[in-house]
Amino acid sequence: MACLFGALACMAGAAGSARAATATASVSANNVKPLVLSKVQDLSFGTITLGPGVWNNATVSVSQAGVLSCSNANLSCTGAVAAATYNVQGSNQQTVQISCPNFVLTNQTDPTQTLAMTTNAPASLVLPNSGFPGINFSIGGSVTLNSTTSGGTYVGTFNVTADYQ
Repeated sequence: MACLFGALACMAGAAGSARAATATASVSANNVKPLVLSKVQDLSFGTITLGPGVWNNATVSVSQAGVLSCSNANLSCTGAVAAATYNVQGSNQQTVQISCPNFVLTNQTDPTQTLAMTTNAPASLVLPNSGFPGINFSIGGSVTLNSTTSGGTYVGTFNVTADYQ
């Protein structure tokens, strides 16, 4: 009798193993260096002189390449012009998304007077190396002036974010 129960137990165990299935999966992990973002140069529109008369919507812009566009007959632009320049470092061949929201410039003589600044930044870039030296990229922007825009120095700061895509 004991042999019979032992044989049945062995058969039950064998039947349970016959139903089991095993599969394997590959595992991977992509380690990337933390991003390091630093400012190299500030953005500057130089000096903008407003012309006489009544007029609207004269746009002045600085491209990502640092080229000034001041072609409205109601404006005269002089002085040093520069796009903002940043450096980003991280892991080689990784795509980095750049974010730079629009912001407001405030007149330093009369803080109630402001100019809306529209930024012009690259959407993304690919890191050409790991760590130093990273890659530089530039941000330009534009402001729109009217004959009623108050004189004075307009200043603002903007946030730039770099994140792996």
